[in-house]
Amino acid sequence: MLQQVNGHSSSPDAHGRKALREELQEFLSREAPLHLLDDLTKVNPVTLETVLRCLQARYKAETFYTNAGCTLVALNPFKHVPQLYSPELMREYHAAPQPQKLKPHIFSVGEQTYRNVKSLIEPVNQSIVVSGESGAGKTWTSRCLMKFYAVVAASPTSWESHKIAERIEQRILNSNPVMEAFGNACTLRNNNSSRFGKFIQLQLNRAQQMTGAAVQTYLLEKTRVACRASSERNFHIFYQICKGASTDERLQWHLPEGAAFSWLPNSERTLEEDCFEVTREAMLHLGINALTQNNIFKVLAGLLHLGNIHFADSGDESQPCQLMDDAKCSFRTSASLLWLPEDPLLETLQIRTIRAGRQQQVFRKPCSQAECDTRRDCLAKLVYARLFDWLVSVINSSICADPNYWTTFIGLLDVYGFESFPDNSLEQLCINYANEKLQQHFVAHYLKAQQEEYAVEGLEWSFVNYQDNKICLDLIEGSPISICSLINEECRLNRPSSAAQLQTRIESALAGSPCLGHNKLSREPSFIVVHYAGPVQYHTTGLVEKNKDPVPPELTRLLQQSQDPLLKVLFPADPEEKSQEESSGQSRVPVLTVLSKFKASLEQLLQVLHGTTPHYIRCIKPNSQGQAQTFLREEVLSQLEACGLVETIHISAAGFPIRVSHQNFVERYGLLRRLHPRLSLVPHSPSDVGHTEWSARAEVPTLQPLLQDIFHSLPALTWAAATPGDPAEATPAPVHCGRTKVFMTDSMLELLELGRAQVLDQCAHCIQGGWRRHRHRKQERQRQAAVLIQAATRSWLTRKHIQRLHTAATIIKNAWQKWRIRMAFLASKELDGVEEKHLSQAPCSRSAFPLPQAQTQLLAAIIRLWPLGLVLANAAMGMGGFQRKLVVWACLQLPGSRPSGYTIPTAQEQAGVASIRALPQGSIKFHCRKSPLRYADICPEPSSYSVTGFNQILLERHRLGHV
Repeated sequence: MLQQVNGHSSSPDAHGRKALREELQEFLSREAPLHLLDDLTKVNPVTLETVLRCLQARYKAETFYTNAGCTLVALNPFKHVPQLYSPELMREYHAAPQPQKLKPHIFSVGEQTYRNVKSLIEPVNQSIVVSGESGAGKTWTSRCLMKFYAVVAASPTSWESHKIAERIEQRILNSNPVMEAFGNACTLRNNNSSRFGKFIQLQLNRAQQMTGAAVQTYLLEKTRVACRASSERNFHIFYQICKGASTDERLQWHLPEGAAFSWLPNSERTLEEDCFEVTREAMLHLGINALTQNNIFKVLAGLLHLGNIHFADSGDESQPCQLMDDAKCSFRTSASLLWLPEDPLLETLQIRTIRAGRQQQVFRKPCSQAECDTRRDCLAKLVYARLFDWLVSVINSSICADPNYWTTFIGLLDVYGFESFPDNSLEQLCINYANEKLQQHFVAHYLKAQQEEYAVEGLEWSFVNYQDNKICLDLIEGSPISICSLINEECRLNRPSSAAQLQTRIESALAGSPCLGHNKLSREPSFIVVHYAGPVQYHTTGLVEKNKDPVPPELTRLLQQSQDPLLKVLFPADPEEKSQEESSGQSRVPVLTVLSKFKASLEQLLQVLHGTTPHYIRCIKPNSQGQAQTFLREEVLSQLEACGLVETIHISAAGFPIRVSHQNFVERYGLLRRLHPRLSLVPHSPSDVGHTEWSARAEVPTLQPLLQDIFHSLPALTWAAATPGDPAEATPAPVHCGRTKVFMTDSMLELLELGRAQVLDQCAHCIQGGWRRHRHRKQERQRQAAVLIQAATRSWLTRKHIQRLHTAATIIKNAWQKWRIRMAFLASKELDGVEEKHLSQAPCSRSAFPLPQAQTQLLAAIIRLWPLGLVLANAAMGMGGFQRKLVVWACLQLPGSRPSGYTIPTAQEQAGVASIRALPQGSIKFHCRKSPLRYADICPEPSSYSVTGFNQILLERHRLGHV
């Protein structure tokens, strides 16, 4: 029974292991919903299957952007999502303190590059490489990034600069529809496929404001004007002028409704890109006026009519091919639109000129039907290529800023996606060659360089096997023998090229390369190159002729004879060019081939990228049909494998993307030693910052103690930044110190920047406190000084006032004393005169002349109040008029001058003494109403002791008179 069980245990055991694996996978995937994982490095485990499932879950949840370590993965939604690219969302990412904590987006990549430029971290210039297959959304991504920079990189201070910035932004954005109209086309995989590569350089000034831009193009697919696949279309601009021209413009350009053109296939399809008004308005904003636009569209209409020219086989090599009957009208129309003379145009297309011999004898040879078609196509391609280059130069002159006005730039690289069609020729070889170079740049920058640098710096690192495409690049561009060198050599031999012979040479010379293959079932001569994205079969038929890109000199001379204003600009008459052509025919100097030109421009582009900090956006196409909410796992899986995304995720998850040299690390984060004062090498004084900078410039061995001192402060910094109650956040982030650099993760960099900001905040508070203390003390000293000055001023003013009062009082006192003395003297003199008079007269008896009682009382009052009268007479204020005079008269009229002659003898007169010095000393009482007291209204008898002096004498005399 046991053996029977063991004998049948193999199948149940295999099923059990599979079930266990599925259960474990389900358990790991339940840790977090896949659509909530913003970074593919967090999937558990990191495999192609889990990455694919995560992307699919996020795509179904309409989350189209996902981080993959150092790369952003962008899934094409194949539908409009307006809220995903609104200006409000742009400002939200721009204003966020930490945009990397927001949801993954192309705006987060754009904001990171913009902040890197502002922080001036070497290298300052930034670049974003947008890659992916055709139709994955590279053009749309570049367009949205340009809109983002136009919004966030424009913050002028004045109204005039604001208007200038708006004009620059509008021109930069308007360059997109013009470039797409003349350089994009509908292909089998994409309705708006870029048929050229472009590197857009957004130029920023010192204030990080966008001041201009520059566009550099690579390898326009000009053959599309005359030749393309059956299901593909020509460039968008041809369909735009045919569908959007007005009635008058159709008459002027000879484009009637329903006209058929050989070079305008699939015109019945209507695309979003067939909007003629948008292109015209954009050209107007770029400085191309209506007249110039009319000339451009007229030339394009002439090229369409040129495509309807067909030749009939002459049957005799000595006779030129003649135009077919239905092509004569198109020929005349094309000649009139291009302003070319008909006879020279027809002769140039029918007959070719050959120079031979030392004397450069000219021979004229009629062309075959195929050669006539080739020369016609060459004429159209030449005109369109010159027109496209002229448009690029106009755009650059309109949006490019002066080199003195910008200091840094952010580059956007939008190149052709990897292409593999049933019939692949030189264009696909150049496109895939460019993608191989960019893949190598990515591998060298993020994968290979990281692992090699970890080994050099002495970090413990488990190496990851990544897909290196160096073998494939050596096959294409290697030295001394490669595919490019063999094709160029065939062009230099100046002999009729054979497709089979070229295939044989390539297979025999490069047979040892593992990336070269051969399709034995193919009927046409071809070779296979195993690219990083998959094998591609290239046909050798016509490969050498396309690489030569021959332009007959007679075609150029014919176009120089055109009277069209635009063609005169595109083909200026240059006598030096003619002499160079003649000398080149004598010396047989080889002309640069298409591959040589493309390789040189690609090397120049890579030099620019190596001088910047690159950022990568991988665009993924969920399906090849362009349907929304359709996720085909097989197609996405092939793209993930091709771009090496899984290896990128592995290295990004385990690696350290931030690498800073020891000196730069100490210079920037030396302030963190303030968080660990016991281990600091120098005392924390106000001059500590300056000492740190001086120490950072010291020798390398002296930096180790400073680095250790900074590392000792990291645990305290981690605990300070951790959320209370979350021990996971309190775990120190990994940081390693290599031989010459410090390696850390993004989280560690964020933590260091947070600690540095805290230290700078503390220093700012300390500086502010010291400044406030200094300002308070200064204000207190100023207040005390002001109080002292005010007190001294008030004291001086008070003393001056008192002195003036004392002086005035002294003057008044002296004047009063003088007046008293004078009055005393006058009174004494008058009394002395009265006494003399009384002594000289004989005394009379009072009873002989009795006076009336009223007169007696009045006289007594005058006698009693005469000093007061003197005072009133000499005072500044007092009585006025008659009363004043009366009082003065009564006071001064002594009894001797009375008309009655009555005299009142006094004791002083009897004794011979007269004096007024004795003043009344009794009190005077006034009663306003009758008192309730008894006898209160009876005046008491004056006591003889209450009145003294002269008044007493007068009263005694009065009493004697009554007696």
